Amino acid sequence: MKDFIKHNQAAWDSQAKANAPWSQPVSSALVKQAKQGIADLYVLPTSLDKNWLGDVKGKKVLCLASAGGQQGPILAALGAEVTVYDLSEEQLQKDREVAERDQLDIQTIQGDMRDLHLFENDYFDLIVHPISNLYVDDVTKVWEECYRVLKTGGKLISSFYNPVVFVEDRQAAVKAQGLILPKYKIPYADQTDLSPAELQQKMEKGEALVFGHSLKDLIGGQTRAGFAITAYDEAWQPNPRFTIDTFIPTFIATLSVKLNNL
Repeated sequence: MKDFIKHNQAAWDSQAKANAPWSQPVSSALVKQAKQGIADLYVLPTSLDKNWLGDVKGKKVLCLASAGGQQGPILAALGAEVTVYDLSEEQLQKDREVAERDQLDIQTIQGDMRDLHLFENDYFDLIVHPISNLYVDDVTKVWEECYRVLKTGGKLISSFYNPVVFVEDRQAAVKAQGLILPKYKIPYADQTDLSPAELQQKMEKGEALVFGHSLKDLIGGQTRAGFAITAYDEAWQPNPRFTIDTFIPTFIATLSVKLNNL
């Protein structure tokens, strides 16, 4: 299946309509606190180190593949000029609803995270890119576009899964024994690593197709694009899905800075 983007767009539209965890907007109470300068931002299950974010008042912020009414409204309430860019219109609708509910100024644009041609070079001060690049085949394009649209000195806050989560056999019988049975190599892709029957079943369930990128591309790809990674964090999976989740923190976040134009 070549056009995985359309499939994933439909999958996320369905998740948003079903109010999946990443489609549940922040409350008015949290927005009110953010307007008072008190806010926690999440790109991991744990809140973001406030030193990573800094003062965003008046800053141009891109919430990349970050719709769902979560990060965007908090940043807007803190005084940032927020643009939310996401593949799913239904996810973007969540941000619009919060903006109307809490009188926030948020621009929403539908698009593919690998292509930011709508934005000029050196435009944004900050990009917030929570776990989402597992839904595209080439994460290096994401980093390159982020670098292009950020100003010199601009920051990229991103999070993603440790690719180890894609390695193990996912059969319930194996998990029940507490075993980790390696089955897949990294980089991983549903389209090539699942059997035709497994892939068809996943698509019929309306689940998004995923890609397990290598650390070489997830972390090294940022440095190749020109970023300097200045901080790193990890978090445990609060609701372990795979056996490996109980042994190492499988969420990763990085803070990167564009030092100069290449």
